[in-house]
Amino acid sequence: MLTKEELEQIESVIGLYETRSAAAVEALRIVQDGRGWVSDESLADLSRHLGVSTSTLESLATFYSMVFRMPVGRHVIMVCNSVCCWMQGSEDVTRYLAHRLGLELGGTTPDGRFTLLPVVCIGACDQAPAMLVDWELHGNLTPDKIDEVLARCP
Repeated sequence: MLTKEELEQIESVIGLYETRSAAAVEALRIVQDGRGWVSDESLADLSRHLGVSTSTLESLATFYSMVFRMPVGRHVIMVCNSVCCWMQGSEDVTRYLAHRLGLELGGTTPDGRFTLLPVVCIGACDQAPAMLVDWELHGNLTPDKIDEVLARCP
């Protein structure tokens, strides 16, 4: 069930759009901001509230890599794997992070601290290879820089 706060936030953004359904991506973000991810139950609740099908919302949620459809760790690491980052070593960055954290791409550490995800592009080609950690950009990555970033994550 959507919380009172979520419903209030969703209603406040609906007014910014021509139709209720046009606010779907923003509504998904609101739910995720409060819960960390968008569950099947939340998707169904949003579907009823916005008057759109669950399959439409599912399509949106799975299209946007920054909408999480399963639980994630306290810190989400998204490694850019676009052509530019790939050419500058994003595969090495991903391999280093996976080894350092003891998980596979798409996985979450057993303590729930980190989730490691690929993302198609984060728009930081001038800083390749790059990653987002909790939506904060980190570029020109090296193992030392990665270790510094991870050390700042409680």
